[in-house]
Amino acid sequence: MEAPVKFEIVKSDNGKWFFRIVAQNGNVLAHSQQYTEKASAKSTIESIRKNAAGADIVDA
Repeated sequence: MEAPVKFEIVKSDNGKWFFRIVAQNGNVLAHSQQYTEKASAKSTIESIRKNAAGADIVDA
């Protein structure tokens, strides 16, 4: 069974890395800032996976 969302790590035309969160239907739900190192993008993904489940939803 496929996960409801996935993280895709992408190298942009300027050589920097970013990730996007993609739904099963292919819609991009969010994308990150750009990183000079792919490892930085991966590290941020791991932080999100670890910490986001318990995040509060608030009005800004």
